[in-house]
Amino acid sequence: MFITRHTRLGDVDLRNRLWDFYRRVYAANPVSPFSEVVNRHEFDDALLNSTNRVWVVWEDNRPVVMTLIATDISTTRWLNAEYFRRHHTERMRKGLVHYVMWVVVDESVAVRGANISLAKEALAAEARDGALLVFDLPETKQGSDTGGAAELMLRMGQMVGEVSLLPLATQRYFALDFSNAHAPDQIHVSDNTAADNMKESMGTSAT
Repeated sequence: MFITRHTRLGDVDLRNRLWDFYRRVYAANPVSPFSEVVNRHEFDDALLNSTNRVWVVWEDNRPVVMTLIATDISTTRWLNAEYFRRHHTERMRKGLVHYVMWVVVDESVAVRGANISLAKEALAAEARDGALLVFDLPETKQGSDTGGAAELMLRMGQMVGEVSLLPLATQRYFALDFSNAHAPDQIHVSDNTAADNMKESMGTSAT
């Protein structure tokens, strides 16, 4: 087993192999209905972006773990950079707010040691920078505010330096199921009470 680190990965054959690995693992393990899965164009752009750090654990000639960390969150579509400019102004100014864009693990391989090895390598680089490393987790990995994968991340971070875990936010997803609904002949709204209540609950002002 060995680990490679890549920045601006121009090797097309290697990108193809990593894309096949990424696509295969995410297709086999849909952990959430809202998992962010990039397409091939986005994947290539991410690996060619010189501000991203790509780490790969190999078993013989086979990738078994891959993670990508963005060191410039303004180039990602998953984080609100303005939030961090307001709440972590100095870190943003210095380019020290980083983001774990993805972690891909081949569950068919015994990779516990690989995860730890990768964490030591990747998190050591973050620790040297003094970064604020942002990551998000699906409910399957983090069912509550404590414990879970966040606690595991903290412990792995503690292997390379002094670190604290900073909770940022929690977001839940819902769906309205209209499968048994019958469309009304006419929609009539007698007043704006319901709309006003909805706007208030979402933090917007009624008009």
